[in-house]
Amino acid sequence: MHKKDRYIYPAIFDYGSDGISVEFPDLPGCFTCGDTEEEAFQMAKEAVALHLYGLEQENEEIPQPSKVSEIQTQTNQAIAFIEVWMPPFRYEMENRAVKKTLTIPKWLDDLAKQYDVNYSQILQEALKKHLGASDR
Repeated sequence: MHKKDRYIYPAIFDYGSDGISVEFPDLPGCFTCGDTEEEAFQMAKEAVALHLYGLEQENEEIPQPSKVSEIQTQTNQAIAFIEVWMPPFRYEMENRAVKKTLTIPKWLDDLAKQYDVNYSQILQEALKKHLGASDR
């Protein structure tokens, strides 16, 4: 699978009385919505980036976008192209904080509280040292 930095996919915007729903004909399971067009476009951009990132992580095939002429719409629908630039999205996803549960003896926790130890910072430093890793 070849990851690209830039993807452009057609989206179908469905205008209803309760807002705008958005689907991507080429990306099964990729749906979102918004109350306004601006919100729907923003949500569509986030949805397609997250969907494509998931496909990349699973080494799944990235589908080719359909030609607009091949997409059928109804009277309350419109087609818009959604473009995503993946490098900053990948960076954000790979550097987001993840929550981990750990277990330590009570006496060690009590001592750490006395010294206002930041567990996250200490664990990150220890893991980097143990793994020979540095900040990205």
